[in-house]
Amino acid sequence: MEKPTDFPMQQERVLTCGDTTIGILPEINLVSHFQVGNWPVLYRAIGTGNVRRWGMPLMIPNFSRLKDGIFEDKGTSLPMHGFGRLLPWSVTAQTPRSITLQLNSNETTHAQYPYDFRFLTHIEVSENTLTYTLTMENHSSEVMPIAPGFHPYFAVGQAEKAQVITDGPEGFAIDQFQWDTNPPDRLYPFTNHELNVQIPKGGFLSIRELPVNSSYSLAHLQIWSEPVTAPDHEFICFEPVVAGENSLNLKQERLNIQPGSSHQLILQLHARPFE
Repeated sequence: MEKPTDFPMQQERVLTCGDTTIGILPEINLVSHFQVGNWPVLYRAIGTGNVRRWGMPLMIPNFSRLKDGIFEDKGTSLPMHGFGRLLPWSVTAQTPRSITLQLNSNETTHAQYPYDFRFLTHIEVSENTLTYTLTMENHSSEVMPIAPGFHPYFAVGQAEKAQVITDGPEGFAIDQFQWDTNPPDRLYPFTNHELNVQIPKGGFLSIRELPVNSSYSLAHLQIWSEPVTAPDHEFICFEPVVAGENSLNLKQERLNIQPGSSHQLILQLHARPFE
């Protein structure tokens, strides 16, 4: 019997190119599905229906937890992972291969993050590839600090986690962890702005940041998973982020967007199934 969470759900927008398919839940700006051939690259919590464990959400304006939950520049409270996945986004454009979503500042965002902004996400499918462009516009009269990140859940069976092969990041090794009981939750340098992963029963995956004007923004990679006792756990998260813990409060680690200007970053996922 078909479940209400099976792909595609009624509210899901679908992009296709050849045998590559992307799903988006625009209301919460969630990349809910990325599949190449028979390989579902991103985890989808069909069993529990827990949308917080799906696909690839955008965490904005902050990815990481703030000290005491306080944004020090303004004395306001911001939750871990920000508010971007909690507020409604609007679709501004869509073609068979791309979609553009927008979130504007409003009374709700001003209470937590008192800046005037426009966030735009452009998600595009090509053969074997998902390209995600994030544009952050500062419409305020002051510098707008920001430290976003991506939180992709890559589908990996529990029995296969210890067999995953990666070419980084520096300091990380699969065999350092007891994946059933004590999986990783650590920040690593994303020095090369690319990570190559071989996922058993899946294929070859590349996670890369593309330069914008010869510059990169995603300086770190958070690696995280859940123990086998968690209701949703058959995934490993390799999360490209601007910076780590409390970074929105650290001027030297966050992005600082000047008044009337914008900042753009591009994340690309490339997947090739085993033959």
